[in-house]
Amino acid sequence: LGAAGPLSGRAQRRVPLGTGRSGRAAEAGLECPGLGWAGLGWSARGRADRPRAAAAAPRFPRPGKGWRGVCRVQGSSSAREARDFLQLGRRETSQRLQARIEDLLVRDSAALFLRESFLPINNTDIMSSGNDCQSRTLPKPTFGEREAAELVDRVFGLKVSWIGSLPSYDDQNFHVRVSAAGAEEYVLKITNSQDSQEPDLIEAQTRAMMLLSAEGFPSATPYLTKDGNIMSLESGDTRPGSKKYMVRLLTYLPGTPVAKITTNAQLLYEIGRLAASVDKVLSEKFQHPTVKYLHRGQFIWNLANVPLLDQYIYALGQKKYRAVVEQVIEQFKDKVIPKLSSFRACINHGDLNDHNILVHSSSASLEDPQYRVSGILDFSDMSYGYYVFEVAIAIMYMMIESPDPLSVGGHVLAGFESVLPLTAEERGALFLLVSGRFAQSLVIAAHTALLYPENREYLTITARTGWKHLMTMFEVGQAAVEKAWFGTAQAYTQHTPVPSVRGC
Repeated sequence: LGAAGPLSGRAQRRVPLGTGRSGRAAEAGLECPGLGWAGLGWSARGRADRPRAAAAAPRFPRPGKGWRGVCRVQGSSSAREARDFLQLGRRETSQRLQARIEDLLVRDSAALFLRESFLPINNTDIMSSGNDCQSRTLPKPTFGEREAAELVDRVFGLKVSWIGSLPSYDDQNFHVRVSAAGAEEYVLKITNSQDSQEPDLIEAQTRAMMLLSAEGFPSATPYLTKDGNIMSLESGDTRPGSKKYMVRLLTYLPGTPVAKITTNAQLLYEIGRLAASVDKVLSEKFQHPTVKYLHRGQFIWNLANVPLLDQYIYALGQKKYRAVVEQVIEQFKDKVIPKLSSFRACINHGDLNDHNILVHSSSASLEDPQYRVSGILDFSDMSYGYYVFEVAIAIMYMMIESPDPLSVGGHVLAGFESVLPLTAEERGALFLLVSGRFAQSLVIAAHTALLYPENREYLTITARTGWKHLMTMFEVGQAAVEKAWFGTAQAYTQHTPVPSVRGC
């Protein structure tokens, strides 16, 4: 979730890995889409709910370096069948193994279950930031307000006068006022215990925020600990073996989330400029040693990884929406992935959605308000990507609450291209990149909602209108949508752009 602001963060946060694909399994084309516990009709809530295998269930040998076979089977005939399949995978080429094992059935009522049949050994965890090869959930911290206030005092040396919790998914955030001159406000951000094991990545995100602030962008900055550090690893309690959480105190950024207002052309243009300007500065000036940790491999929220959605599409069931998502994934594989090498690389913020951009109005006119960006939140999805990814992500999220969603893209694109004009190849991929981000958001939200039904309402914010917008894009067609976007962007070249997005 966001570094600051009362409604920061995207509802669909990183989620536990259901089934993986990496190493030699990826090279061979093997994957296990939809075979998480929920995908097999079993509970996805934890080990206590998982079906038990027979006591003597055989464990298959590891089929090769880079694979970790953890298939357990009931029934010797099933074991031989699955073992033969894996041995075939070692001999045959990837082209012979494109048929997925999603539909592999076991004879004689035996139960074959593949919980992460091919786990990444050295690759980045698909769903999260780290390199942990195990399937994992990301249970958010559970600090109470009193405990959080004590944490601020103990770690940062500040006395809290008021504290309130903020919406979040896998981290925990508190809005804090301290007893000091000027009644300063902060956000106490407590990172979940799993991501807290990746301090270099968290530091890279925080250093990027600091750079942007120094460059004039409205980005939060950390308040240093009593030891002079930007963050501190703290225990949840005093018991031995208790989980540890990375704690930061970030400046509070005032403003209203874009999701809470009615956007106009001026603001959409400004958000486009913001997206381009942020990535440009990060790519040209962010040189901290931790920048290397932004190479995040198969991180699911990177737009290059839309094909990985195959593994989670089961969460959609047999809804009519599933067909359009499958179409997006297949077209993405065929038309976008081969062109990635022609796109200009950069560091992406990766999540400039309508809850992560705060604004304030600089005009008293209710009929024609003039908005300025007052806050940029949530740097947790930063990764190396491409400039065109950022504008596609911004267009998609600005469409969510718009009464005229298909008109949004042209204004955002015009603002973006006032800083960084797209190449012909990048423009040609824009429709599928926007569609791909819709697919990521909707599929991952559905998958996560199965795992955490108690958070369903929060997780499916985008889905409320996202499905309708994605369906409309495909009903209208790529040619017509691009004509509207590019025509609007072209019209801006005849006018003077709006002022820079920097500053409040």
